[in-house]
Amino acid sequence: MLRVVSLTLVTLISAVAAAAAEPQAGDDLAICRDRQAELQARAQACDNLLNADRLAGKDKAIALSVRGNTLINKRDYARAIETLSMAVDLDPDNVIVLNLRGLAYERSGKDDLAMADYNLALQKRPTYGVPYNNRGVIQLRRGALQSALDDFNLSIKYTPKFLLGWTNRARVRTLMKDFDGAIADFAEAEKIDPAAPQIAGNRCITWGMMGKYDQAFADCNGLIEKQPKNVYAINNRADVSMMKGDLDAALKDYNTAIQINPNNVRAHSGRGQIYERRKDLAQARADYRAAAYSLTKFDELDVARARAVAQERLAALTPQAPAGATGRRVALVIGNGAYKNVHALPNPPRDSKLIANALRDVGFQTVISVSDLTRDKFFEALQTFAAEAEKADWAVVYYAGHGFEIGGVNYLVPVDAKLAADRDAEAQAVALEQVIAAVGAARKVRLVMLDACRDNPFAPTMQRTLSLKLVDKGFSNIEPGAGFMVVYAAKHGETAMDGDGGTDSPFATALAREIKEPRVEIRKLFDIVRDDVWSATRHEQQPFTYGSPPGREDFYFAAGK
Repeated sequence: MLRVVSLTLVTLISAVAAAAAEPQAGDDLAICRDRQAELQARAQACDNLLNADRLAGKDKAIALSVRGNTLINKRDYARAIETLSMAVDLDPDNVIVLNLRGLAYERSGKDDLAMADYNLALQKRPTYGVPYNNRGVIQLRRGALQSALDDFNLSIKYTPKFLLGWTNRARVRTLMKDFDGAIADFAEAEKIDPAAPQIAGNRCITWGMMGKYDQAFADCNGLIEKQPKNVYAINNRADVSMMKGDLDAALKDYNTAIQINPNNVRAHSGRGQIYERRKDLAQARADYRAAAYSLTKFDELDVARARAVAQERLAALTPQAPAGATGRRVALVIGNGAYKNVHALPNPPRDSKLIANALRDVGFQTVISVSDLTRDKFFEALQTFAAEAEKADWAVVYYAGHGFEIGGVNYLVPVDAKLAADRDAEAQAVALEQVIAAVGAARKVRLVMLDACRDNPFAPTMQRTLSLKLVDKGFSNIEPGAGFMVVYAAKHGETAMDGDGGTDSPFATALAREIKEPRVEIRKLFDIVRDDVWSATRHEQQPFTYGSPPGREDFYFAAGK
């Protein structure tokens, strides 16, 4: 075999390769600049140029804006803001970039910063319709209906072919009881895209508020026939049944929505209202709790309204005077190891038994210990435990098993989960908010401990969608509400160790040992557990605590004498 190539031939090959590469770079630049290009192709072209460091100035700002838009679609808002801020620095007059950064701020729950970017974009280009729409959405979510209407009017004036401008104006007109105007707006939206699902889905509510139930059900039913698992449409149909006074039909639809997506806020809030009307206050409180707690800073409009109703009604139905025995402490301990569709975990059932025994040893009156829960059994266990928590001062959940973040939401994984695609998590897994809800009824200590920050076993085969961000390791950072304490076995974004062979996990080992120590206040106890795990794992795993119990009282697992 000839192993030596002449310098002339090498030079010739290099020149040919360079000549072949140049058109590709030019093609990438043309595609990256082209706002009409197919989204994925444009994103890839822009990434190619950014990764090769071939851009500067306004072209680089365009490429960064495309990357920022992709990050928004993946719900990776922190990186989107960072990327789009770089683009703003390069081209401060690029109103598209300002609008996109406003959207990223809005989805991060930073409405004031979002409004500032929308306002700046409109100051630079007063005829840009999209920021008017986005600003109107914030106003609508805040309940400023006239301000929202004014913005949607301007969005339509300057961008008449923008579908969302018409459907959003129809929604605000519905809330203002301008029903004829709303129906007219939906008709204009149909001229732009007659198949857009948000038209029939939202018009269903408008017809319902008008008392025209046949038209309402025709819209919702038509959409559900095309998309049988469209939870948004099912909830809307349930809402219309509520308007009509048909509680049985509404309950059937809310139950269907919850069966499809057990974490759904709107369905739990709506079902809670039915149970409250029927005087089943315990079940109403359970549903309101399932809808009331949020670990994210942003809710879509319908979710935000449903959550607000749940929070208000839960506060109204929660007994003010302590009930039951003073000092009652209850716990739910879960160990999921026998996974059916990914590799099993030998340690979680053993870890959970260790923790359950330790809690009994320190005097917990009720310890529910369960292993290898399917999705339905998982939610059933949480519901049963929530009823116990209502009668207790302390409510504690310990979970060992698979768990990770997808799309900004932390999930615990039942043993029957398949998760072929990232978006399957909301239907097949248990959102951390639902575990928070289970401990939420306790009067003093509401504690969740997650020995679950392990590698995502579904990641190698899981389909990645454009609309969701998938995190392969651990949970995301959270901000639980006042009076809640959430302890991760490993810091957010990191993985926890399962233990070696027949040994328990480092976190479970340290926890079971330390909670038996008398007169160690709960906040300090988890600092000690953190230090123990950090040392035992040779600085490879560091537990992390979010939130805290009420500040005016000390709490001890083992009170001592």
